[in-house]
Amino acid sequence: MKSILKKAKSPIFVCFTITVLICAVVIMVRNYGYLQIIELAGGELAAYDGFLKFSLRGAKPDNNIVIISMSETDIHKYGRWPMTDQTMAELLRNLSEYSPCVIAVDIYRDIPVPAGSDNLTRVLHELNNVIMAKKIGNDSETDVPGPYMLSNPDRVGFTDFPLDPDGVIRRGLLFAGNGETTSASFSLLTSLIFLQDKGITPQPGALNPAHMRLGNTTFVPLSPNDGGYVGGDMAGYQFLMDFKGGPFTRYSLYDVLEKRIPGNALRSKAIIVGVEAVSVKDYFVTPLKSTLATSGVEMHAFAVSQLIRAALGGDKPMSFIGDRYKWAWIFIWGLVGWALGLRIRSFPKFLAMAAGAAVLLIASAYTTFSGGLWIPVVPPALSLLFSASLVTAYKSYTEGADRSQIMQLFSRHVSKDVAEAIWEDRDSFLENGRPRPQKLTATVLFTDLKGFTSVSETLQPQPLMDWLNEYMEAMAGVIIKHGGVINKYIGDAIMAVFGVPIARHTQEDIGKDAINAVTCAVEMGIVLTRLKADWVRRNMPVIDMRVGIYTGELVAGSFGSSERLEYTVIGDTVNIASRLESFDKDYCDPEFADPACRILIGGTTFKYLKGRFRTKEAGNVALKGKEEKVNIYLIGGSA
Repeated sequence: MKSILKKAKSPIFVCFTITVLICAVVIMVRNYGYLQIIELAGGELAAYDGFLKFSLRGAKPDNNIVIISMSETDIHKYGRWPMTDQTMAELLRNLSEYSPCVIAVDIYRDIPVPAGSDNLTRVLHELNNVIMAKKIGNDSETDVPGPYMLSNPDRVGFTDFPLDPDGVIRRGLLFAGNGETTSASFSLLTSLIFLQDKGITPQPGALNPAHMRLGNTTFVPLSPNDGGYVGGDMAGYQFLMDFKGGPFTRYSLYDVLEKRIPGNALRSKAIIVGVEAVSVKDYFVTPLKSTLATSGVEMHAFAVSQLIRAALGGDKPMSFIGDRYKWAWIFIWGLVGWALGLRIRSFPKFLAMAAGAAVLLIASAYTTFSGGLWIPVVPPALSLLFSASLVTAYKSYTEGADRSQIMQLFSRHVSKDVAEAIWEDRDSFLENGRPRPQKLTATVLFTDLKGFTSVSETLQPQPLMDWLNEYMEAMAGVIIKHGGVINKYIGDAIMAVFGVPIARHTQEDIGKDAINAVTCAVEMGIVLTRLKADWVRRNMPVIDMRVGIYTGELVAGSFGSSERLEYTVIGDTVNIASRLESFDKDYCDPEFADPACRILIGGTTFKYLKGRFRTKEAGNVALKGKEEKVNIYLIGGSA
């Protein structure tokens, strides 16, 4: 019993339990449809879009399909939209002279459009290979009946496409009905007339007679949870479109009416006539394009091409795995995350390995997609990332609260190298889980903005905070770059310390901190100059700053409660650095140093510089609140 309890408490078992729970939650959440928002924003449907676009590279166009497109130029040329019955009759008669297999007209003609209605009626009855359009819509108000002069249901198909919740069309329809009658789609009727000449007619499916087979390909209607869909509306007989076959050959209305098309260009083809004028607004969002850029006539061309290719060449519709296989797939990638979390401690390595595993997952999913099988991407990715993240977090937590305490104190105020050095030296640095108070020698840097009060009175609160944060972020980056610890922000002032929290024990190390502090101040001036130039271009206030630097002894430690712990330094060195910054606020020598960033240092810092910077003695002065005078120096930049 004890051995069982011991194993149950082992990190490996606990992490495995975490992984199992994560996988179970992911499966449950997906099955209940709560991942739908994630999947719409960048999940299974988006994965389908990405995979589809990638798979279409280098695809050959379908030469069986030709589009006759009416553009803005055609509308202007022939004077009106919609085109008259006379123009449509002439269009159909001219097309018939090219001997196409089928002519599909994606233009509604539920009412006459004078003149020439009698002529159009006569043409439609003479030509038995013309398919006309209707719209079943969602209700009687959105329905558009078929042609007023044509009653044969085999000659009139609906043009509706199912719309996904994200507004993208990915599915086509073969049949749809209202419970009383069933209609065939415009694309299906067009394909059937084309295939009839090839000796192919609709047949019952081999495994299920209720399914439709064309040639050797059976179209299995989509189910609500197929692929990336969760509880999707799959009413009617739907199929997933593959959007292959394009770009399609196109001719204009003008080309047809003026008989400018080559003699055999349309022979034995499926002709689809429609409008691609922007003013008509017959455009849709598809996986191919992120904006309203796929025309309705092109949508039908894609659907017809897919049906014809399936019948003639055996292009299979996309297939899907069942729920149990989806669960197993999700669990497998959860185990991958579990293994990563157990083995990796370094955050960069964790990111690299997790990214590599995610790439492998995507590559695996794309490989099966290319073979005609759509497997989930988002749920296993969530399982992978959550498992890896939580297992890694748990393992990191079991290493102790000391690292958490150190990171809480320093992670946002020091460079990565300094933080790692603190952790490596934690035994000598920590006492009872808190930084041990210590007396050490360090260099303190104070900065303040000159005339900030005037600026704050001229700006509204939000622009003021944005402007100040831009300055603070830039200066913080410079401080961290040079190994400083940002101790605190005081209004528009910054206090940084070089030489903490790990004590320096040699004069050489103390000198390096002093040099780093002055180097940091000089670079802060350079960065401020760039900021000022940018502020001038943006019509923002410009401002100068002052810097005070002093090296000496101080006391460092943590203050506050366990919930609100702060690492700070106190002592005379801090006070002197602050006084140097505020000393004689108008003092500067513009011929020696840039007044945009006045840098004053104390004599204790000066002795460590060893000629690395241009310096000018500013005197031996009594700073405010100090009885003992201090030698101060003005920094003019690097030597």
